[in-house]
Amino acid sequence: MNYQDTINWMFNQLPMYQLQGAQAYKKDLTNAHKLAAHLNYPEKKLKCIHVAGTNGKGSTSHMLASVLQEAGYKVGLYTSPHLKDFRERIKINGVEISEKFVEDFITEHQLFFEANDMSFFEMTVGLAFDYFAAAKVDIAIIEVGMGGRLDATNIITPLVSVITNIGLDHTQFLGNTLEAIAFEKAGIIKPNISVIIGEYTPETKPVFLSRAKEGSSEIYFAADLVFENYPSDLIGDYQVHNKKTVLQTIQVLNKQTEFEISPQNIQNGLLHVVKNTGLQGRWQQIHTAPKVICDTAHNKNGLEIVLKQIQKEKFDTLHFVLGVVNDKDLEEILPLFPKNAKYYFCKPNIPRGLDAQVLQQKAALFELHGEVYNSVSEAYKKALQNAVATDFVYVGGSTFVVAEIL
Repeated sequence: MNYQDTINWMFNQLPMYQLQGAQAYKKDLTNAHKLAAHLNYPEKKLKCIHVAGTNGKGSTSHMLASVLQEAGYKVGLYTSPHLKDFRERIKINGVEISEKFVEDFITEHQLFFEANDMSFFEMTVGLAFDYFAAAKVDIAIIEVGMGGRLDATNIITPLVSVITNIGLDHTQFLGNTLEAIAFEKAGIIKPNISVIIGEYTPETKPVFLSRAKEGSSEIYFAADLVFENYPSDLIGDYQVHNKKTVLQTIQVLNKQTEFEISPQNIQNGLLHVVKNTGLQGRWQQIHTAPKVICDTAHNKNGLEIVLKQIQKEKFDTLHFVLGVVNDKDLEEILPLFPKNAKYYFCKPNIPRGLDAQVLQQKAALFELHGEVYNSVSEAYKKALQNAVATDFVYVGGSTFVVAEIL
């Protein structure tokens, strides 16, 4: 198979939560361990940082990778989902995995995947570990896909664990309370391995403390500490918390491991995240006059911060190109959106995408009004046509909406 055939096979043959939702979710790590054994345990050849959290884990992972690259290390970075090309998920020093490596890996192990009903995510995690081990990276930043305790990435023993924050998302799998979700995320905390908590609440802090105490794991609460406010090319308001989490993690690496990262490495790394790692979709400006911002925030916690940041902008009229997936709790997120805006409702082009007419009807219950469009691109084009130079256009509601206009 060539690269495109390989990707098509992966999408069509393997369960994929990103596109399909609940039917792709696995409830234990049996397959992850089985695949690791089949691949001769590549994860055991890696030094890793494991990053979980409801929001900010992608930005935090990219920031960490950028800083470590500036310190001269060969850095593997595994994140999900991708925006445009599957290979965005697996990078070394900002360079995506080659098409040939993906092709060869799938061809070599295809029968094993089929025989053992491997999910898309499990297979991709195995690919990332195998690639990083083959390339002999100095360190790998491994982002959790969903949750933590039962996530396929959770077969690693990292140098340090990171949990950015806890919010109500994926409640059908992780639980419908902050405590329950914190328990799932805290599943990445390993015995005698330090853990950094980015943000916490009165409900989640005891969960983290209990898990850390069980494993004699040193725990750090980054939000409580004072760090130098390094500037960054990631300018969303929410990046303030992510930067503190990164700085605390770097401090622990310097203190507890052989890695050496200087203040200059930190400064350069945070200033050049996009250039070093290729991160997209975080408060990203894609047009001027009118100013257009796209952002992948898609749950209550993330959207609250983004919508507050929009209110700091100066504009005459506000336009929203909005689409969501069909398992989103609309009664939780729609009240966050401003009523005095024009809405362009659309459906992201994936099976999980929510029908735009359904979104329009639900939005009307919260006095959010606008037209329905046949595609994300059509909605975006219309918003640009309607907006004048002094207006503001926001594109979001789902990672997949952002992906279609980048």
